[in-house]
Amino acid sequence: MDAATSTEAIAGFYTRSLDILASLRTRGVAEGETERRAPRFSITRTAELVGRTAAAIREAEKDGRLPQVERTTSGRRVGYTLAEINQMRAVFATRPWRAPADPVAVIAVQNFKGGVGKSTISTHLAQYLAIQGYRVCLIDCDSQGSSTTMFGYVPDLDIAEDETLYPFFRNAEMTSLAYAVRETHWDGLYLVPANLKLYSAEYELAARIARAERTLLNRLAEGVASIADHFDIIILDPPPALGTISLSVMRAANALLVPIPPTVVDFTSTTSFLAMLYETMGALEERGLPVDLRWMRMVATRADEQKSMQRELLGLMRNLFGTTLLRTVLKDSAEIDNASARLMTVYELEQPVTSRETYQRCLTYLNGVNAEVETLTRLTWPSHAERLRSAGVL
Repeated sequence: MDAATSTEAIAGFYTRSLDILASLRTRGVAEGETERRAPRFSITRTAELVGRTAAAIREAEKDGRLPQVERTTSGRRVGYTLAEINQMRAVFATRPWRAPADPVAVIAVQNFKGGVGKSTISTHLAQYLAIQGYRVCLIDCDSQGSSTTMFGYVPDLDIAEDETLYPFFRNAEMTSLAYAVRETHWDGLYLVPANLKLYSAEYELAARIARAERTLLNRLAEGVASIADHFDIIILDPPPALGTISLSVMRAANALLVPIPPTVVDFTSTTSFLAMLYETMGALEERGLPVDLRWMRMVATRADEQKSMQRELLGLMRNLFGTTLLRTVLKDSAEIDNASARLMTVYELEQPVTSRETYQRCLTYLNGVNAEVETLTRLTWPSHAERLRSAGVL
């Protein structure tokens, strides 16, 4: 046996890998800080997000409807936190929340192949929606914990198994998922984290379902329903495989976003995914467990249009999927890689890592994709749909 393949060596690699991840995590914390913090926004950007003018915000601060913003010793505004922006939305009655009668949006970002940008989409979408003022919960259903990591956690160091979905899957007597919902450093954005223990849940669920306990596939849907009143949008990041947790995600979701990089290998894999999705939806319906999706969209991810083959595939994808493919292409960007190396997202970068131009292009792609998903979501809410139609969105 090679020395590197011994169980002791593998355990050592695992332990040292955790140490490296812990050191990388500190890169996402500003000097002098002890924990992660969300970005601040200028008064111009704040006015855009709140839906009022900068002058209206200053006037509300003067007359006491809003607290005075923090300033530097020279009197310059340090910028507004997301919590302060949401407070303004409450004062100006511009919160974008769904009405109580509107259904909560449960969006699964799913493909059965890894490396397609699933967790990148999930985390950036969740943070974008929080910036827009929605009440958001991201549920990490993947034992690899990639979305959890993007919020600054090292899953196997920072997260215990009873803080994940695992106890809820395992214990039928539990009626609420609230125990696992935790605040993040983003106001209005909550996380149900994951770690490696969810891998055990996959096998346990499969064994129990094989014993005719098929209603277990409803377990995640039950958990989502138990917390739905507190949120506008719930995002599910499932494992990149067709297993019992992925099937549970399909039962819980009412919208589906499928990331597809424009490469031959990924397109081939996605073709297989669509075949499995078709068969899975049919099989679940036969069992009396139908999948009810209000919308499904594909999104081209990790795209490099400088490569001729990728340009050709993007054209083929547009012809094939039509309006089911989002208009915006999420192009490959060094800014996403640089942010990920710090266990964070592009929305958290205080300044560009590469260049201002690269950073701004990346933000344009991310905002374009996320804005399309936001519109699709709002169209499922009767209280919002008429306003969108009146505004000429449709």
